[in-house]
Amino acid sequence: MSLLLKIVVNGVALWVASLILDGIDLAESTSSTTSKLLTIGAVALVFGILNAVIKPILMVLSLPLLVLTLGLFTFIVNALMLSLTSWLSGLLGLDFTVQDFFWDAVLGALIITIVSMLLNAVIPDR
Repeated sequence: MSLLLKIVVNGVALWVASLILDGIDLAESTSSTTSKLLTIGAVALVFGILNAVIKPILMVLSLPLLVLTLGLFTFIVNALMLSLTSWLSGLLGLDFTVQDFFWDAVLGALIITIVSMLLNAVIPDR
């Protein structure tokens, strides 16, 4: 159940980021609500898998930069994960794109982090 909850939190955070930023498109070309929800869920699943598998490796490799920037380089790693999700979603035929790395991906990563933190604070832990 907690895996499904994490996918839902990721999906909501990605959706909010796509609403706020013009450079992030999530399920824009689909017309039905069911299709949009399935696309958001699939992109959230891809995002979650990449965060579980690739992000720890990137964090270890970027440890000197993380220490040097007092952790601010984490935003760049998160933006890279968002761009990687966009690329992999394109390969899978999912409707998710991030236009520009610096502005859209970094700001999108910041929005996703804030929304995820708020949702995880509201949702009770087991």
